[in-house]
Amino acid sequence: MLPGVAPSPGLSAGLARAEEKKVAMSTTVAAIAWSRQPGEAFIDHRYFRRHHWSFDGGQTLLASASPEVVRIPLADPAGIDPEEALVASLASCHMLFFLDFAARECFRVASYRDEAVGLMEKDARQREWMSLVTLRPQIVFDGDKRPSAQEIADLHHKAHDHCYIANSVKAQVRIET
Repeated sequence: MLPGVAPSPGLSAGLARAEEKKVAMSTTVAAIAWSRQPGEAFIDHRYFRRHHWSFDGGQTLLASASPEVVRIPLADPAGIDPEEALVASLASCHMLFFLDFAARECFRVASYRDEAVGLMEKDARQREWMSLVTLRPQIVFDGDKRPSAQEIADLHHKAHDHCYIANSVKAQVRIET
């Protein structure tokens, strides 16, 4: 719910019933803060999109609309945009599960690097959406036990299957090795 916005009674009752039936595994909180700058009219759509994301570990990041969506200087190219964050979240979640499953199989990973790419398109109703995220992990193994190409493919499949970010989005996630 948004602060200061009262939900309809039907919505509140429906949410309460839904929450009674579910037991959450975990809860994630991200605080988003933006404020209009002095002198900005706002209603003319000429306002800065720069804002901050804060997380429970104390990290605060500069965020903004993408300069591909909103022109500079209203968008700040130094900020992380939501599209980049979605792609990074998918790549990070996949990597963390891959590393865990590789360690369980005693495959020692020396490094993991990914330059993931997200593709924005318009759907049949002309709404923009992230239709495809391509992960391109480059993994270096060391140690005595090295995985075969099939074992690496199996680790990627298992990581993708367990990644709760990938399980939460409708974009196709492709892994290119």
